[in-house]
Amino acid sequence: MLAASFLMQELNDFYNDGFGWTCRQCERELKAQYDETAQQRFFREGEADIRHPRAALAKWADPARTTLMCPRCGITELADLA
Repeated sequence: MLAASFLMQELNDFYNDGFGWTCRQCERELKAQYDETAQQRFFREGEADIRHPRAALAKWADPARTTLMCPRCGITELADLA
C-alpha cells in the first residue's frame, strides 16, 4: 500500500510536517509569539499578513542521522528512522 510507506516514526519532541522535523516545544512558543504579534499588527496597521516563523525546524546532530536537535532550544531526541 502506498499509504503505509508514508508512515513516520512517532517522536516525543519532534514531528514531521512534510517540510522537515519541527520541535513541538519551540513551535508552541513561536505560535504564541506570532499570534500576539499578528494581533498587534492587525490593530495597528489594518493587516495581519505575517508569516509563521520556521525557526523551530530541527537539524541532524550527527552524520548518521540518528539524533535530531533543535537549534533554538537545544533539545535532542534519538530518531533512528532506519
